[in-house]
Amino acid sequence: MLPKLKRLLSDSNSSLHEVVDLVRLDPGIAARVLQIGNSAYYNQGLRCYTVDEAVHRVGYEQIYQLVSNAVASEVLVRPLVVYQVEADGLWENAIACAIAAEMIAAGLNIDRDIAYTIGLLHQVGMVAVNEWLERSMPQLRFTRGALPLETCEEERRLLGFHNGEAGAALLRLWDFPAVMSEPVRWQYLPAATAAHGQLASLLNLAKWIRTVAIEGDGARPPDERLLRKVAINTSRAKQLVEAVRAELGRIRAILGAAESERHVMGFPSGMREVVAVRD
Repeated sequence: MLPKLKRLLSDSNSSLHEVVDLVRLDPGIAARVLQIGNSAYYNQGLRCYTVDEAVHRVGYEQIYQLVSNAVASEVLVRPLVVYQVEADGLWENAIACAIAAEMIAAGLNIDRDIAYTIGLLHQVGMVAVNEWLERSMPQLRFTRGALPLETCEEERRLLGFHNGEAGAALLRLWDFPAVMSEPVRWQYLPAATAAHGQLASLLNLAKWIRTVAIEGDGARPPDERLLRKVAINTSRAKQLVEAVRAELGRIRAILGAAESERHVMGFPSGMREVVAVRD
């Protein structure tokens, strides 16, 4: 869905109605868009009961990020037993990395939506690897190492590939362009790709910012060559850590407000489950 949505939003001739039609094709994502549209952050005391209302409420500028989050929640809100990562931790890592990537991109000539998406979906390969290993090697557990390689070397030794490569293959399968899939592939070794080095470096740095923002100052400082690639110094990287921390808190508040009660109500077309958010 995201590649199609990106094309729609990049086309000056497209309309919000086309965006609504696309979102409505996926019930899970449509439900999440409705839930967020009804959150206290957006609703101002007025509930919306259709995807059309929710999309118009959120607005054209914000809908890509909202749908990106909804898509990711369908994929990433699950525990990864093999990686010893809880569902909430996986989701928080994805969101924090996406925020960091977007903030870095803001200072460069890089599409912020692209940066946000690769940050959001950079762990998707872990989901695929985890599902496969839970079936084939259920006792296996990876232990995350230090940044920047994390589980990369252990995966390569045991499997012959790492989760970034698996994630890039999935993104290509889902029709994402190379500008999004290749940075995910090279997230551990951004210097190894000439064509996509800047975005891969951006993602690598975003992961460092994410880790420090969530876990505190335990990670080794980012490589100076990496910082130069994205025109950022150490002081600015630390400022971004605080900015990501603050934005993550804001998003937690929005999502907390969107925790809902569910009611079955009668409509002319039949009975439907309706999301009703507490005021």
